[in-house]
Amino acid sequence: MSRQQREALDALLRSAPRPETPPTPEEQRTGFALGVGRPAAEGVAVRRTVLGGRPALELEPADAADDHGRLLYLHGGGYLVGSPDTHAGLIGELARRAGLRAISPDYRLAPEHPFPAAVDDGLAAYRELLESGTDPRSLVLAGDSAGGGLVLATLLAARDAGLPLPAAAVLFSPWTDLTLSGASYRSRKEADPIFTEDDIRAYADHYLGARDRTNPLASPLFADLTGLPPLLLQVGANELLLDDAVRLAARAAEQDVAVTLEVESGLPHVFQHQFGRLDEADAALERAARFLTARLAAARLDEADAAPAQ
Repeated sequence: MSRQQREALDALLRSAPRPETPPTPEEQRTGFALGVGRPAAEGVAVRRTVLGGRPALELEPADAADDHGRLLYLHGGGYLVGSPDTHAGLIGELARRAGLRAISPDYRLAPEHPFPAAVDDGLAAYRELLESGTDPRSLVLAGDSAGGGLVLATLLAARDAGLPLPAAAVLFSPWTDLTLSGASYRSRKEADPIFTEDDIRAYADHYLGARDRTNPLASPLFADLTGLPPLLLQVGANELLLDDAVRLAARAAEQDVAVTLEVESGLPHVFQHQFGRLDEADAALERAARFLTARLAAARLDEADAAPAQ
């Protein structure tokens, strides 16, 4: 069944009409919400709150508990589109499978709020969680596409600010190189059913303008990753951003960061959005949930081992 699902998804994505003239940011946001947005599943309570000075969505699965840990999720959308609402289904599904309470801030978007606004909002959200009493050892991060890059930028900014880092992070198809230097822009050109190189360059232009595209907080691929927590990267083989994940995994390993890379054959960008419709999406989310819960358990064990004897 899975092969038929992959082929049907590829055909569906390729059938999406491409506008003759570039749409405005507002038009792109509306289209993205209609095309990608999925609500949280039944059994996942959703409420609106504020985190780091920004509106946020809190998602709580029925079996979640404070002692299970907490998930901070940063949504994707090229720093131009998307919101916690468009990603409520994906966030809720990951949270439900991991048994974690999740929160996702509505960070500021370009072009109205270019770099480094998103990084500032990610760091503010993370800082407030710590200041409100969340133990970093019980905290994990996740994000997709630009949100995956933003997770890395948030971790780097937190590390450089002297803040303790979380137990782990999961990145779905992370956008880590805004210089667009990956060989997969050429090798996967025909395989990617969603993006062209011009599409992705336009996102980078909106976000960065004339700013340095090798800045580590914009392109974490070029950052010193030393000291980051364990990472799980999941990426589809049929996407232009394939090398953003592959090269990041190699760089993380070279800098002694524990990293796991999963490349899924025949699948597009952030295929995890297709949970319930695509077997590989459900399996990938299950592995991501197990990774997070295992790292949280390891952090608790490390804490117990470090505690002084009574």
